[in-house]
Amino acid sequence: MHPAFSVIFLTTLIGAAQGLFLALVTAQVYAVDGILPAQEPGFYVQGSFIALVLLALGLVAAAFHLGKLEYFITRAWRGMSQWRTSWLSRELIALPIFMGLVFLYFAAHYAGLHEPLFTIGGKLAVDATLLIGIVGAVMAFVLYISTAMIYASVRFMQEWHSPLTVFNYILFGLASGFVLAAAFAATVGSDLVGFFTGWALIFTIASAVTRGASLYRNARIEHKSNLQTAIGVRHPRIRQKSMGFMGGSFNTREFFHHASDSAYDMMRYAFIALVFVVPVILLLLDAPLLAFIAQYIGLLAERWYFFAEAKHPQNLYYQSIA
Repeated sequence: MHPAFSVIFLTTLIGAAQGLFLALVTAQVYAVDGILPAQEPGFYVQGSFIALVLLALGLVAAAFHLGKLEYFITRAWRGMSQWRTSWLSRELIALPIFMGLVFLYFAAHYAGLHEPLFTIGGKLAVDATLLIGIVGAVMAFVLYISTAMIYASVRFMQEWHSPLTVFNYILFGLASGFVLAAAFAATVGSDLVGFFTGWALIFTIASAVTRGASLYRNARIEHKSNLQTAIGVRHPRIRQKSMGFMGGSFNTREFFHHASDSAYDMMRYAFIALVFVVPVILLLLDAPLLAFIAQYIGLLAERWYFFAEAKHPQNLYYQSIA
């Protein structure tokens, strides 16, 4: 498939925002339970604001994908109507809901709504900020799953059609979000750096395992389509000489990455190093900000490779030009 950079930025930005928000809510839940030290409201205000900025940048990328802002508004609205059958529609619904909850979390902390609404077990005091945060955390996972299932549900794209696609989207988002949370905590002088760093390492290593599993699986796929099935001829020896026309078309532009084999391989090595190896080393060296920068650049490469790796069946016919 042809990697669309607008979609690459959209999915990586909102994934990191979801992970950062989940890190903030996790820290607050642990603080209420006395496991972690409590933070000032400003910590959550600043952190959720960063998440909102990332989500907004993701929406800007989505608007560029459709070409014009008015197209984005009208098509998004129409796309939501297909929620019964379309994972894209579900994502279009889940994203603004999640953004609204992040904004409410930001506003509730900013307004100081910390009076307990009720208690659980006689000691766990739940206020408005925590309640909004928990609902937002659930919606973050709904959004992760909706985004991943846009690709995992496409049966004829065998590289995508796997539960590993869903696990990878979730774990990449959690890894980048918790690395960003560690960088944020270090920047504002919070004592939660070690907590966020520990979980960032866990999620980064877990994502390395699941992405490695998908690379291993995809390298050994026996595709259901071949030249014989493409043209309906069962002769054992078929060699394609031409795709039938000399000019380009939508098919030749949108369903193939157009990169050389060396560039394709280089992108794989780059994301393996930048998403997994380099961030782990930098986190162990107490450099979370550098770790996030390296990992995010690696995630851009990984998402490019994710699209380029998928072999659309139509390329059996349309990519031979000679």
